[in-house]
Amino acid sequence: MGAVAGGLILIVEDEARIAEVLERFLRAEGFRTERAADGRRALELWRAARPDLVLLDLMIPPPDGLEVLRTIRLEAQTPVIVLTARVEEIDRLLGLELGADDYVTKPYSPREVVARVKAVLRRVNGRMGAPQRYRVGDLELDLEAFQARCRGQALALTATQFRLLHAFMAHPGKAFSRSELLDVFGEEAPDERTIDAHIKNLRARLGDCGSLIQTVRGVGYRLAGEKA
Repeated sequence: MGAVAGGLILIVEDEARIAEVLERFLRAEGFRTERAADGRRALELWRAARPDLVLLDLMIPPPDGLEVLRTIRLEAQTPVIVLTARVEEIDRLLGLELGADDYVTKPYSPREVVARVKAVLRRVNGRMGAPQRYRVGDLELDLEAFQARCRGQALALTATQFRLLHAFMAHPGKAFSRSELLDVFGEEAPDERTIDAHIKNLRARLGDCGSLIQTVRGVGYRLAGEKA
């Protein structure tokens, strides 16, 4: 992962005028850029260039933006900021479940997009010195492999569930408020009530280890246990 300035940004946008403006603003801030106008080319460039971050419009020629995001998340944790005119809550939640790091809704200011890019890269770069593997009780988490296990059994987690589990396993025993857990979702977080649904789903996915996530009355949730 490169530094905030000088990193490589892949712009996936089928409207040439918008892509050119974004490219100009990003380059003025010291970033390098690549551009793709459809999903097929976007995935080709992403695999070949391994950008530091992807700016991804949802409404692009096939495969569409959600399918591109799904493919990226199956293979890596490259930060992705979704650009969209689709503001329905279900689309936002779907994007978060697939692992988008942030959203910018159209119409937007190019300066706002650049600011979001910098913020996401700072957040990601801030994690670079952190441990890549965690173990708490029977739970194991490998950030590099994007894998979680309970008693040696691989767990099928969504990107959002993986992030929530990472937050818990990095600070076992800590009582997280719902507002603190919203930080996992980035700039476009859902409301606090949605956290309860995500925790319920995470517990179910953890199987025998689900009981390690405890409810702290009047506060939020914590992961019981200590780091191994």
